[in-house]
Amino acid sequence: MSIEQLAETARAMVAPGKGIIAIDESAATCQKRFDGVGIASTEENRRAYRELLLTVPKVDEYLSGAILFDETIRQSTKDGVPFARYMAEHGMIPGIKVDKGTVPLAGFPGELVTEGLDGLRARLQEYYKLGARFAKWRAVINIGEDIPSGTCIEANSQALARYAALCQEQGIVPMVEPEVLMDGDHDIETCYEVTEITLRSLFDALYQHNVALEGTILKASMVVPGKDCEHQASVEEVAEATLMCLKSTVPAILPGIVFLSGGQSDEAATAHLDAMNRLGPNPWPLSFSYGRAMQQAALKLWAQDMSGNWAKAQDTVHARARDNGLAALGQWRKA
Repeated sequence: MSIEQLAETARAMVAPGKGIIAIDESAATCQKRFDGVGIASTEENRRAYRELLLTVPKVDEYLSGAILFDETIRQSTKDGVPFARYMAEHGMIPGIKVDKGTVPLAGFPGELVTEGLDGLRARLQEYYKLGARFAKWRAVINIGEDIPSGTCIEANSQALARYAALCQEQGIVPMVEPEVLMDGDHDIETCYEVTEITLRSLFDALYQHNVALEGTILKASMVVPGKDCEHQASVEEVAEATLMCLKSTVPAILPGIVFLSGGQSDEAATAHLDAMNRLGPNPWPLSFSYGRAMQQAALKLWAQDMSGNWAKAQDTVHARARDNGLAALGQWRKA
């Protein structure tokens, strides 16, 4: 696939008023979510839940695509249509999570590095055949006493760059996700500093590995205080700090940036995205790639009555997609 085709796919992922739903939870994470609402985490229940999310009527008005898990991209609707094909036929781009999760970074207590590079080329070839046109790799950066270290940031940046280069080699748009976690009592200034250093390291590594930025999407965390910080920032403070940080680190040639919700409430994630777009125009489209902030309300409804509440649960997903689609345009209004 040419760089032009990769760039076209990347631009479609951040089309005006559209974002991405992340439904790429591993079976273990899915079990935690299901346990929380009293549902057995069987393969069939996971399949049915993903079908509920992917087949919301007219959701493609606000969703450009979805990130799937390995199990999900191999599954089908109850009518036997593979999910990736169903998505493509309904105006959504199939994506796939390809990292193998985080492990402790040897020699650096409290820090993590993401695994999954071994065998990735062959896995990407298979995912392309299954219909995936973009992929996601998540790195995790913790803030704490004397962390993150430069070694941790560099190790994760190099892994993200190697993954991105392999994706583009196989005709798949890489979504690079260096998440700076909200855990801790750090203030917004500390989060800004760590996010800035991390993004500088990431884009340096992408350049070193000859990754074409015009065919790459950044999945970014917002610049927010730690969850245990005494001073929680206002919506405007988060929007201004996040934008300033991105403008100082992210090249304008990038087709777009999508945000993770990262433990924020549904409404806060929407409000922050809306505020950033109201401060525009910005060098790149700013949109969303939310997981829990898109699905949590639907999961609770569906758990109460898995057949009777199907339509109600889908309505909540559509409403969340609509709100976030409006926020991606800077046109959301709090109800």
